Parts: sequence; C-alpha cells; structure tokens
Amino acid sequence: MAHLGARLTHISPGRVHIVLPARPEVTQQHGYIHAGATSAIADSAGGYAALTLFDEDSEVLTVEYKINLLAPAAGTHLEATGTVLKSGRTLTVCQLEVHGIQNDGARQLVAHGQQTLIRAQIRQ
Repeated sequence: MAHLGARLTHISPGRVHIVLPARPEVTQQHGYIHAGATSAIADSAGGYAALTLFDEDSEVLTVEYKINLLAPAAGTHLEATGTVLKSGRTLTVCQLEVHGIQNDGARQLVAHGQQTLIRAQIRQ
C-alpha cells in the first residue's frame, strides 16, 4: 500500500476505508487509475475490515475475490471501503466498494466486489 501511496482513513469494527490519491504512477494509458491499483485497495480494505473482528493472535489472507469495474476510475482520489458481511470462525465474507472522488466532493461508484478471507494464526 505504501508503494501505491494509499493510506487508511477510517477504521471501525468490520469497516475500513483506504484512500488512493490519483498520480501518474498509478494510472493507465488513458489517464484513469489502473484496475490493478483499484483492485489492490479494495482487497486491502476488505482484509483490514475482517482483521478488526479477529483476536490479536490472528492474521488474514484472501481466499478469493471478485470485482466488477463499473466505470473508469477517475477523480482526485479513490476511496475503497471494505465491510464485513459475515465473520465466521474460519472464513469471513466482505463487500468491497471503490468510489472515485472529484474536487467538489462528488462520488461515483467505480468498482464493486465481494471477497472471502481466511483467518490464520500468527506463527511464533
């Protein structure tokens, strides 16, 4: 996330927001933020959202995720939101949303997805 320039902006139980500023390093040939960067912040937001509900000795790994790119990822920055839908003993399911945010605060949903994560114990 540091390499992309993304940062956590909101953390609460079962919900995390990550912001990615638009910069040339994360854009594709048409000037939109690349689908890889869009997907990466969505995946991380869901993973951190799941982690907020785990005990301190647990880690999280993505088992699978599906993301639909709904519109070109444009704006001054993207905001990814990961929301836990169901936290289980082993598997957790999250909803993923990414919005493009304009200078005037206008928001457009640019990606939507779902993710399954597995709880893993920290190796000591």
